[in-house]
Amino acid sequence: MKINFAHIRERSTSGGWINFAVFEANSTSGSDSANAQVLADLTNKTQLAGYKIDQSALAFMRQGRLTFYGTKNLVDYLSKQRLPSWTHSITV
Repeated sequence: MKINFAHIRERSTSGGWINFAVFEANSTSGSDSANAQVLADLTNKTQLAGYKIDQSALAFMRQGRLTFYGTKNLVDYLSKQRLPSWTHSITV
């Protein structure tokens, strides 16, 4: 299965750089433990493919609303932004 993701590098509030990935999730089970496992697996596979990732999140629709699951600071940031454009894909 092909998963789209955005790999982005932005300046952090502390002045350094942060590399993050946002993965497209077509559906989720709704449970935090399942979402956490999917996110960990996608992050690990993407890092093994050579991408630097400091924080990551899943993006999915829940009850017609865009929802994010992942690192709290990244989820807070994404919630105030538009969904990033997919820049890459990975096969799982």
